[in-house]
Amino acid sequence: MAKEKGTPLYKVQILFWPVTDANFETESYKKYGKQRFLTDTLMQWMWDQYVDPSKRKEIYASPLQATLAQLKGLPPTLIQVAENDILRDEGEAYGRKLSDAGVVVTTVRYNDVIHDFGLLNGLAEIPQTKALFLQAAAELKKYLK
Repeated sequence: MAKEKGTPLYKVQILFWPVTDANFETESYKKYGKQRFLTDTLMQWMWDQYVDPSKRKEIYASPLQATLAQLKGLPPTLIQVAENDILRDEGEAYGRKLSDAGVVVTTVRYNDVIHDFGLLNGLAEIPQTKALFLQAAAELKKYLK
């Protein structure tokens, strides 16, 4: 939106396990959608609460649907995904698409964890959570000097 309106862009994007598409058919949806913390039924319910079905493929709801030209010029981006998360594939696909558009992007998959792992008290002390926040903090420090 800021890019289209000509307003200042953010200096950096840090995306934790992002929702980037209204596609419920990715391999990670198929593999983890029925058995994990975040299910396909819950995701469908959330989409129903926030976005009219007729608008779900618009780039503001599903940025993965944006063209390379629309993504070009976005700020450097850190995308962090969880291995055992239905959103993993779309987050990684968004990282590849940003890269194809010439955006400086780093995509990191944290193995052996579920969606929202960095926000769950019971997982606060595991190495993946510590690494998630240390990397995010380093990116903020790098771009917000």
